[in-house]
Amino acid sequence: MDSFIQNLPKVELHLHIEGTLEPELMFKLAKRNHVSIPFESPQEVRDAYQFHNLQSFLDIYYQGAEVLIHEQDFYDLTWAYLLKCQQDKVVHTEIFFDPQTHTERGIAFETVVNGISKALKQAEQELGISSQLIMCFLRHLDESSAFETLQQALPFKDKIIAVGLDSSEQGNPPEKFKHVFQEAIEHGFLTVAHAGEEGSAQNIIDALEMLSITRIDHGVRCADNEELVEQLAAKRTPLTICPLSNTKLKVFDTMQEHNIVDLLRKGLCVTINSDDPAYFGGYMNDNFKAVADAHSLSKQELAQFSINAIEASFIAPYVKEDLIAQVRQCIH
Repeated sequence: MDSFIQNLPKVELHLHIEGTLEPELMFKLAKRNHVSIPFESPQEVRDAYQFHNLQSFLDIYYQGAEVLIHEQDFYDLTWAYLLKCQQDKVVHTEIFFDPQTHTERGIAFETVVNGISKALKQAEQELGISSQLIMCFLRHLDESSAFETLQQALPFKDKIIAVGLDSSEQGNPPEKFKHVFQEAIEHGFLTVAHAGEEGSAQNIIDALEMLSITRIDHGVRCADNEELVEQLAAKRTPLTICPLSNTKLKVFDTMQEHNIVDLLRKGLCVTINSDDPAYFGGYMNDNFKAVADAHSLSKQELAQFSINAIEASFIAPYVKEDLIAQVRQCIH
C-alpha cells in the first residue's frame, strides 16, 4: 500500500501555507530577520507542538508567523512546501493564506501575495505542479477587518481564485461573515469555509446557506446530522478533511475512530489533506498512510480520495479529465 500511495497522483485542497513553517525554517528566518522567538532550538519548537485543542495550536501558529516579514520569506516558505508536494506526487494544490496574520503586524498585503505567487509560478514551470491561491478571513477578527482585507485583495484578483474562512470556529459562526462573503461573490471570487471541525453540524448548514460556499473545509461533524449527510452525498458537496490534524487536535482521539472512511463509503465527496503539516506531523503521503494503516481500504477506495479531490478542485474540466485518467491508470 505504501508504494501505491507514493505513486498515486494527489490534489491538495486544504493547506495553510503558514502552517508549513518547519522549525528549521522558522529559526533560519528568525535569524535572517532579527526576530526573537521563545525557543532555543528546532527540537524545542517540535516539543511545543503538543496540542489539546484548536486554540492551543493557533497560539503557537501565530507566534511562528512573526518571522515572516519580507517577500523572500513568503517565497521561501511556499517553495519549501512545493518541494514536499513534488516528493509526495501532489500534482495540484490549492493553498490558503491568512493576510490578516501579516497585515495586522504591519506587513503589506502585496509582500505576502507576491512572495507566495512567485513560488507557485516557478513550481508550475519547473516542477509541473499547478496551483490556486485562496485568501482566508480570520474568524476571530470582526467582519469590518475582513471587508478591509477584501479591498486589499482586489488589485491582486488575477492571483487569488477564492475566499475562505479559518481560525477559531467556536464562538465565531458563519453568519458573522455573511456580508463580506456576498461582496466577495459579487467581485467574482469562489467561496469555501471551515465548518464542522470543532463547531457543530449546524455550522456546516449555515456556511452552505449563508456564505454560499462551494466546498466545506473539514466538515467531519456532518455525521451528527443524518439528513445533512444524505444531502452532502446527493449534491456531491466536497469536504476537505485533514486526518492527522483531526487526531492531533483531538477532534477524534484515534485515527481508528475517524469517520472519513465511513463518509467515503456513504458516497460523500471526501478528500484527504494535510492542513498545517509542520505542526500536525505530516504532509499528504503521511495523511494517506495514516488513514490506510487505521482502516482497511482497497486501492480503489484510496484512489477515490484523489478522484474526489480532482472533482472538487478549481481546475478546468478538461484538466480534471486528464488527471482522473492518470489516477485510474494507477489502480490497474
